[in-house]
Amino acid sequence: MWDFFETVRHRHSVRSYQSDLPVEKEKLNAIIETACSAPSAGDLQAYKIVVVSNPEKRQALSAAAHEQGFISEAPTCLIFCAEPERSAEKYGDRGRELYAIQDTTIAAAYAQLAIVAAGMASTWVGYFDESRVKDIIKLEDGLCPIAILALGYPAELPEPTTRRRLDEIVTQLD
Repeated sequence: MWDFFETVRHRHSVRSYQSDLPVEKEKLNAIIETACSAPSAGDLQAYKIVVVSNPEKRQALSAAAHEQGFISEAPTCLIFCAEPERSAEKYGDRGRELYAIQDTTIAAAYAQLAIVAAGMASTWVGYFDESRVKDIIKLEDGLCPIAILALGYPAELPEPTTRRRLDEIVTQLD
């Protein structure tokens, strides 16, 4: 098993999946459990996760995401939805407008790392028509889709992308 740093280094956005290999239930459960272990403001976990394996729904999600075809190719999609009012009850406007989104994205990031640790790959999708996604997954009122993770076994591994140098990103204050 890889150590944490190796797992992070092997996380890449994959846009080609082996659609004939489903995500095993045990692995999916471990991924979701890992996502739910992510830190959240006040431990409120102000999010919901919708699992979509149905091919027709994945096709509709692909269309709602501006025809990003790999979404329908991936055998499973996880849709991470913020629950703003859950955070607002404790933290007011800041909880509604920020903490719920942070909680949701942290959970999705944990899921991405768990997907790599489980020997699979994913792509984070944020470019989609929110109202269409809500309709497709019949999302209850008060929830807001933040990210779609397409996941499965990769059909190809992309070349690693270059990253900015640390000195371009980090400022050290003494």
